[in-house]
Amino acid sequence: MDIILLERIEKLGTIGDVVTVKDGYARNFLLPNKKALRANAANKAVFEANRERLEKENAEKAAEAATTGEKVAGAEVVLIRASSNSGQLYGSVTVRDIVDGLTAQGHEVTKKQVILGHPIKTIGMFDVLVRLHAEVDVTVKANVARSDDEAELQREGVDVLAAIFEEEQAEKTGFTEKVDASLEPGEIPADMLEDGEADEDSDDAEDTAEG
Repeated sequence: MDIILLERIEKLGTIGDVVTVKDGYARNFLLPNKKALRANAANKAVFEANRERLEKENAEKAAEAATTGEKVAGAEVVLIRASSNSGQLYGSVTVRDIVDGLTAQGHEVTKKQVILGHPIKTIGMFDVLVRLHAEVDVTVKANVARSDDEAELQREGVDVLAAIFEEEQAEKTGFTEKVDASLEPGEIPADMLEDGEADEDSDDAEDTAEG
């Protein structure tokens, strides 16, 4: 179907462009949401007669959205959720959760403006796109964690999911080695030596220093 765009549509064109799209996309989304008109002679004439007004209104809405975007951009929504030991959520984080979190912070955002792609099903820090206008996109953060402490770690850049995985692997092997950065390569920590061995090592070190 040939249509006339009434606003910029990603990968299609900008206001006033005549483009061809699938009939279902036009009938189910573009036309009912007043984002386009059928590209027939009558509608072309109507559009041209109102082009200046439509372009002015679009510019005003874009400017308003840009102002709102300055406040929303970079906002962080903390979502505390229960998860398995592997970090998989019992359930998922949806668009509604993001909208509710932003609304609680005083941001006016609708479900249609939040583009999540697919529900979030693990803990972690995620970028979420918010399209405030056809020409204004901003990014917010979804900080999904099991506790406020974990959320703070993720805010600081810690990969909590990776840490959980490492803990799981350590539990499976039954051994966890802590590395003392102050030791020389091959040196055995003092707390792993018997008292006699530790004393001998100390004496050897003194003899070496005197020699």
